Amino acid sequence: MINNTLNNQEDNSLVSNAFGFMRFPLHFSPYDSDAEWVITGVPFDMATSGRAGSRHGPAAIRQVSANLAWEGKRWPWQFDLREQLKIVDCGDLVFAFGDAQDMSDKLQAHIEKLLAAGKRCLTFGGDHFVTLPLLRAHAKHFGKMALVHFDAHTDTYSNGSKFDHGTMFYHAPSEGLIDATHSIQIGIRTEYDKDNGFTVLDAAYVNDARPEDIIAQIKSTVGELPIYLTFDIDCLDPAFAPGTGTPVVGGLTSDRALKLLRGLQPLNIVGMDIVEVAPAYDQSQITALAAATIALDMLYIQATKKS
Repeated sequence: MINNTLNNQEDNSLVSNAFGFMRFPLHFSPYDSDAEWVITGVPFDMATSGRAGSRHGPAAIRQVSANLAWEGKRWPWQFDLREQLKIVDCGDLVFAFGDAQDMSDKLQAHIEKLLAAGKRCLTFGGDHFVTLPLLRAHAKHFGKMALVHFDAHTDTYSNGSKFDHGTMFYHAPSEGLIDATHSIQIGIRTEYDKDNGFTVLDAAYVNDARPEDIIAQIKSTVGELPIYLTFDIDCLDPAFAPGTGTPVVGGLTSDRALKLLRGLQPLNIVGMDIVEVAPAYDQSQITALAAATIALDMLYIQATKKS
């Protein structure tokens, strides 16, 4: 199920083995590892409505993360993530090319197996549709969850096909995966159904409000439910993330997004993903770098619970 083309390498102290995100070890049997968090790439973009190319997102995020890996005690956290959290990268999900249902089924099964083994999951898309099978897997393990969703779009649209990266959060509440009344969407700046039950903080408000006020709204909305955190890179303004399929101007700065994410550290976040990086439209890898940095801070959020 996981790409293991790089295993069985010679153990040689003078030649490094293959590395994944942030030079974390690649581990192709993650279910049996001692890892607490497992990173999986999902090279899928068949549900894209705009510019395709996010299937190359996981590779781009991993590649640029080497620019972040040199730092030990990362600012502003002031501790070494590697000393606090056991993390492995298990490579990319393998599924039948051109078969969206096969991807969905295999991703859900993979995540269910990881969760049953006591692992937690950080997933790199791929387009945003991948979050729906991720939610299905997490809901089987944790029950109904709250969604904290960073995006330019609500993805609550009902007029898409079965596989559409704009429909996941229309289907998720109806399937009982998330509680819309305890879920919040941040950075929205496109049209949506205002009666869908979600709390929506539009980009104009988020850009002008104090970060601590926004964080307080997030905390009050999610309540005591376990939380799934999903970050669509197009939440950021195209000035900070041009390499995505459906860019929308007027978005968040990378600085503001990081401040908001760092404020979530007290919350019970049980699963996370970052999606929609399309490197063909990127400039100087700045979108991939933003995604890699966001993913890294997501992991630091988890590590603070142990420090």
